[in-house]
Amino acid sequence: MKKIMLLSMVFVFMLSISAFAHFQMIYSPDSVPKTKKINLKLIFTHPFEAGHTMDIGKDEKGEIHPPIAFGVMHKGKKRDLLKKLRPITFRSLTNSGRAYEADVKLKGMGDHVFYFVPAPYYEPSEDIYIQHCTKVIFNVAGAPTDWDAAVGDPLPVEIIPLDKPYALWVGNVFRGVVTCGGKPVPNAEIEVEYMNHDIKGNAFVKEAKVEAPHDAFVTQTIKADSNGVFTFGLPRAGWWGFAALGAGGDLKHNGKELSQDAVIWVQVWEMK
Repeated sequence: MKKIMLLSMVFVFMLSISAFAHFQMIYSPDSVPKTKKINLKLIFTHPFEAGHTMDIGKDEKGEIHPPIAFGVMHKGKKRDLLKKLRPITFRSLTNSGRAYEADVKLKGMGDHVFYFVPAPYYEPSEDIYIQHCTKVIFNVAGAPTDWDAAVGDPLPVEIIPLDKPYALWVGNVFRGVVTCGGKPVPNAEIEVEYMNHDIKGNAFVKEAKVEAPHDAFVTQTIKADSNGVFTFGLPRAGWWGFAALGAGGDLKHNGKELSQDAVIWVQVWEMK
C-alpha cells in the first residue's frame, strides 16, 4: 500500500511539472535599461507559476551539457558571449535548478538582440528532449536598429517580431513570424505565458501579480496562420513569453523526439 501511495504521489508530481509550459528565459528587469551594464539571468522554468525550474542542458542520464550558443547582435554584427556565462542555482517556489547569468555591456545606441541555444533538456514526464532557442531585445536611447531582423545562425528556429518588442503599451498586440532556417513555419502552435512573479537575486519572489481563474489561463495557446504569422493581445504590463512548439520539425536527439522550439520575450508597459 505504501508503495502504491508513493507511486501515486510521484505520478501527480510529474503531471504537475508537465501541466504548464516550459520556458527558457533571458531576463533582465528593463528592456530599455537606464544603464548600459546589465545582468542577464538565463533560467529554464515555468514563469506564470514560478514553478519547477529545470537544470539547463540536463540529459536522461542526469549529465549537464554546456550551452551551445549565447551572444548578442547589434547593427547586424554578432558577438559571442559564451565565455561570459556563469553557472548559478536558481530557486523557484518548489525547487532549485541549474541556470546561468552574465554581466554584459550594451555597446552603442540601438537594439541589442540577445540569443541563447542550450543543449537539449530531457523531460522525463514526456520522454522527449526540449531545446528552447531563445531571444530577447534590449534598446538603448530609443534608436531602432535590429528589432525586426533575423539572427539566423546559430538560431535554427526563431520568432521574428513584427512589432517592437520593447515598445508595447498595455492593449497593444504583439505579432511575430515563426521561422525555421529562415523560412516561415505555417500553422505553428505557440504557447504564451506571463511572468507572474518578480525575480529578486537568484529566485522568484513568492507573491504573484495575478491569480488565474482556471488552469487553462496559465499557459495560453494560439496558432500562427499559413504564413507563420501570429497575433496576441497584451492585457497586462510585464514580461510575456512566446514559445513556438516544434518549430524545428521532426527531430531526434539521443534516439528520442526533440522538440526544438523558438522563444521570444517581450516587455509590456502601462500607459500612465
